Amino acid sequence: MSLLNAAAVRERAHRMLAIGLEDRLPNFRLHLDRMGSTIDLVLETTRKSYPSFDVPFHSRWRHFVANGDNRWATIADQTAWPDRAARARAEFDLAMVSVFLDAGAGPSWRYRDPITGSAVGRSEGLGLASLAMFTGGAFSADPREPLRVDGDVLANIGVADLERGLQVTEANPLIGIEGRADLLRRLGSLVTSRPDVFAGHDKPRPGGLFDRLAMLAESSELPAQAILTELLHELGPIWPSRLTLGGIALGDCWKHPMLITADATSGLVPLHKLSQWLAYSLIEPLQTAGVRVTDIDGLTGLAEYRNGGLFIDNGVLAFRDVDAAQHAHEVASSLVVEWRALTVALLDRVADGVRHRLGLDANSLPLAKILEGGTWAAGRVLARERRTDASPPVKVISDGTVF
Repeated sequence: MSLLNAAAVRERAHRMLAIGLEDRLPNFRLHLDRMGSTIDLVLETTRKSYPSFDVPFHSRWRHFVANGDNRWATIADQTAWPDRAARARAEFDLAMVSVFLDAGAGPSWRYRDPITGSAVGRSEGLGLASLAMFTGGAFSADPREPLRVDGDVLANIGVADLERGLQVTEANPLIGIEGRADLLRRLGSLVTSRPDVFAGHDKPRPGGLFDRLAMLAESSELPAQAILTELLHELGPIWPSRLTLGGIALGDCWKHPMLITADATSGLVPLHKLSQWLAYSLIEPLQTAGVRVTDIDGLTGLAEYRNGGLFIDNGVLAFRDVDAAQHAHEVASSLVVEWRALTVALLDRVADGVRHRLGLDANSLPLAKILEGGTWAAGRVLARERRTDASPPVKVISDGTVF
């Protein structure tokens, strides 16, 4: 089977959950009696932010809003775009660069927002910083056209460039800055080497992928899974050297001893967190350009530390070895792989529970809205209550390209 799609992520995650329900996993025990209170917390958290349950999608675009000021929308609405496709290419450029800078920032890094003067950390800070770099022309080859990302500029971006834009200093360290710079360089090199994919109407740029996806749409409709499949196949070469199968890089895919199958994919657990985060973030630019994205629940929940932390901090998942919470774990460790896969499957169960309570279906309340409302925010609430630095309950050694 192919592991480069959302269906494979979901299938293997639920297989991991089934093993856990038989109490056969090496690292975690499951306590499904805690799911009711977890659903309660997700509903309570959602109502506080969205009383009418008019919840936007979980995507990078939410992090370009500060104190009610939608900064990208203001800039985009005031820009004289030649057509809707031109705006979509710019939004693809911004989303792709910003998402690839969005791995966990660590507890101490802050971005001093020059507009408000506030010190903003984590994803929100990275979002505002990357938006400021983009609108300031940091990724453009032409100062007269700042709102674009050129492949050749990305291919030559240095750590110092990112440190300047992200305000990184010895006193304001950012986890994985070298890994982030390397990922952007890899993206730039790939974009410039594949004009057939990224230069349909322009010089090679990440936003050229919009034209490719628009061509795949039938009657102006495109399934969300098709977005992810294109991302996984076209961007596969940019990921750091990890697992391959048949010469194909598998990206955010790892080994776990309990996932035994009868084919060459035995033991492999695909998760594709950043790629799915990017897929969610490309939905709105496509919609703005007139492409209707369908089957959004074809994508899965995101295997990251806020969603995963929700289940540990609320008691759905418990460490078999209580000392494991005190040690740092590699991303490739069976404990982290197990935790992330269980997170994906448990998010589906939370979504079912939330919809049941509200009397809604997946069309009216897709998983992307439950994540935003939602599970990610509830995970952060619990982290802040339980740890002074709001760190996740699992200590993960990150290189800046996964979480």
